[in-house]
Amino acid sequence: MNMDTIIQPIYLVSAVLFILSLMWMSHPSTARRGIVSGVVAMLAAIGGTLLLPEIHSYNWIIIALVVGTVLGVPLAMVPLTAVPQRTALSHAFGGLAAGLVGASEYYLSATERRITLSGFETGALVAEVILGFLTFTGSLMAAGKLMEIIPTRPITYKGQNAINLSLFGVAILAGVVLMFYPGCWPLFPVIILLALAFGVLLIIPIGGADMPTVIALLNAYAGLSAVAMGFVLNNKLLIAAGALDGSSGLILSIIMCKAMNRSFANVLFGAFGQVQAASGAIEQRTAKSATAEDAAQIMDAARTVVIVPGYGMAVAQAQHRVRELYDALTKRGVTVKFAVHPVAGRMPGHMNVLLAEAEIPYDRLIEMEEINPEMPEADVTLVVGANDVVNPAARHDKSSPIYGMPIIDADKAKTVFVIKRSMNPGFAGIENELFFADNTLMLFGDAKVVLTNLVQALKE
Repeated sequence: MNMDTIIQPIYLVSAVLFILSLMWMSHPSTARRGIVSGVVAMLAAIGGTLLLPEIHSYNWIIIALVVGTVLGVPLAMVPLTAVPQRTALSHAFGGLAAGLVGASEYYLSATERRITLSGFETGALVAEVILGFLTFTGSLMAAGKLMEIIPTRPITYKGQNAINLSLFGVAILAGVVLMFYPGCWPLFPVIILLALAFGVLLIIPIGGADMPTVIALLNAYAGLSAVAMGFVLNNKLLIAAGALDGSSGLILSIIMCKAMNRSFANVLFGAFGQVQAASGAIEQRTAKSATAEDAAQIMDAARTVVIVPGYGMAVAQAQHRVRELYDALTKRGVTVKFAVHPVAGRMPGHMNVLLAEAEIPYDRLIEMEEINPEMPEADVTLVVGANDVVNPAARHDKSSPIYGMPIIDADKAKTVFVIKRSMNPGFAGIENELFFADNTLMLFGDAKVVLTNLVQALKE
């Protein structure tokens, strides 16, 4: 029996399941089905690949599966607050795998197989290696920034963009030379080194506030690398799955940039997030603080409360306390809505995931464009650990690095409570004008503790 008649239908089913997985994961009500579909698709893809007649021994494959399982299970068991950096590490592993496969294919063809690669095959290998290795080091740098192992602020130096683009240009030029002269093997390690260096230098000038967009963009790079790998290995499923991964990552990056009213060039080369000195007007003002009991009294008399979640909620793992507050308020007849900014947190959809884990009803999660017209009618806005996404400076301060970024109009509510550990600036490195507004009261402390006290005060 020709194994191809079995493998290709399996690949087709796997590709369809990948497409359905993306479609179902676009809505919270079908997200679980989408995850199951993606898992089944990957299992089918692996199973079909193991049937390939080119495989003469499963020894190394079994070893790889064991090693991957030993490393993968602990990575999957991280808390939700660590999912962004875990996602970045997954991209790093994917990029490394693609780069190593490309390198091995080139050297095996040049040595053991003794065949001359065509210009197209060499070009696909070069694209795979460049995208794979820059994704590897770039993702490691992104994970380092997310874990704050390396500074989250941009690290810049004079002529940085010119140097970065020059490195990338030299790598592309070396790849073009290889396409015409495939036997010029000394150029191949040069391309690998340039790609590794470019991945590092591409990420270090990007501030932590842009990490959600960077993660989505690195996802696109990993997908494109898989497409190139598919052409190299003549594997249709890799091409299809890589195209889905790459296009979805690119679309998500565009959505994230639109949410910040910024271009790709500004994200990648703008050094957004440099710590800036606060203006004199803000330095002379004092933020007003309140207690949980004060907030409970005002919320108890409110008709509408809008909760704005941010990364501080994720760090404190306070999403379940937010649910308790939601329950306590709704029992009193208060209408509670959640205003979710597209770039809140450290990965796309970060707040949606946390609130879904706390079983907040889907219809209570309102996108920024829909909630902003309602904000002037809100009696209370409660900001839980959010910062830059509610900073009014984005609307009027042309000197601010976040000027023009669409924000949630939390300041337009009648009363604003902000839960925050301290007055430290957010990832954008600037003070938040909201903290000094006349209608704002600060609730200082860990979000979980403050929310616990707030719920208790409501019950009393």
